Amino acid sequence: MDATYFEKFCLICYQDNLDGYTQLIRFTDSEDYQEMKEDLENLIKLGIQIESVTTDGHKSILKAIKRAIPEAKVQRCLVHIQRMCLLWLTKYPKHIAGQELRSIVLMLLKIQTQNDKFFWIQEFNDWYDRHKLYINEKTINEETERYWYTHKLLRRSYSTIKSALPNMFHYLKNSNIPRTTNGIEGFFSHLKNHLDIHRGLTTKNRMNFIKWYIFLTNQK
Repeated sequence: MDATYFEKFCLICYQDNLDGYTQLIRFTDSEDYQEMKEDLENLIKLGIQIESVTTDGHKSILKAIKRAIPEAKVQRCLVHIQRMCLLWLTKYPKHIAGQELRSIVLMLLKIQTQNDKFFWIQEFNDWYDRHKLYINEKTINEETERYWYTHKLLRRSYSTIKSALPNMFHYLKNSNIPRTTNGIEGFFSHLKNHLDIHRGLTTKNRMNFIKWYIFLTNQK
């Protein structure tokens, strides 16, 4: 389950990972909770059994899944978590805390077994214990008495992993659960490459092109 943005609209796509079949699409303005909840409910009404959903973790998507299909597993995309953390930490962190967390994040996609998972989580928790004072350090405005976390990007990286942790490793127990959204992102990339060939189409015709592209891709 993922979304991609075009110049004047957003495309939300629901795709079966096992065969790449696109079950449902929606043209909209943004990733809206109410719309995505309705989409998931409609998929259920059509008789589609949803065992799990792999997603990048957008808050509206997570909320829609929780309300529409609470029994489904939510697998957070490991590539997205890694990509965002590496962006925030930068390539060469100045502080040892950032350097160590960057090394831990780089190991994320190498987790193949339960033992790998337990080792990685232990490394992450040990890292936090060593650097929690630095991570939680605050800067205070003496005039307004307002405060903010001094090392906000490091803390953001930590918080992202911490909140996603319960839903990061479902794929280890069920091989049918994809650990990333790479499949659907690759689909979006190919779609946009084909659409770019036909520059100058109106918004309506761009949407029609996408509908035909998905229909013909599904026929394969």
